[in-house]
Formats: sequence, structure tokens, C-alpha cells
Amino acid sequence: MHRIPLLTSSCANGNLQRAWEKAYQDHRKKVQNAQPLVDTCAPLTFSHLHLKLKKLKLEEERLSVIDRDNRLLLEKVASVMRTRGQTDSRSNFTHRSAGVQIHSLMHARQVFYH
Repeated sequence: MHRIPLLTSSCANGNLQRAWEKAYQDHRKKVQNAQPLVDTCAPLTFSHLHLKLKKLKLEEERLSVIDRDNRLLLEKVASVMRTRGQTDSRSNFTHRSAGVQIHSLMHARQVFYH
């Protein structure tokens, strides 16, 4: 077994005991006066993580396409309203090769085969 060396003089033993007591009391004071070291502040915020420029650019482009399409539709509706929405239900078209105006599909078939 290991033997602990005994101090031969009582004076050395008393000085050592006082040094240990003083070190222990200093330690107790430090423990009582200790301040918390945990950082409870809010984390740093970086603007480039919250302000997504690419997403904003894509959204702006999408909205511009929508605005352009809406404007074209509005122009078409305005054109229909100006012309009172008249539609031609007759099948009048010109046969290109003969220059003949055809009034029905049956008549077009006859002209094409003759």
C-alpha cells in the first residue's frame, strides 16, 4: 500500500492547515460572488438572411408579367365592347388557288375536287 508521509513537525502541520483553510475560504468567497456566464442576449440578426433579394426580384418579374397580361386582356375586352362583340357566323372564305369565294364546306369540297 501507499503510505502518506507524515509531517515531522507540528509547526509545519499547523501552517499547512492554515494555508488550506485560507485557500478553502477564498474558494467559498469566489463561489458565493460568482456571476452567471450564460449569454441570455438575443442572437445577432443578419440582414441578408431576412431580406431575400432574389425572391423579391422574381416576385417583381412575376407581377410585371401578370400586369402585362391583364393590360392585354383589358385591351381585348375594350375592343370587343367598341365593336359590340359582333361575331361572324357565316363560313365565307376564299379558296386561295382558284380565288373563288366559298359559302359552305360542302361547296368547298365540290370546288376542290373539280
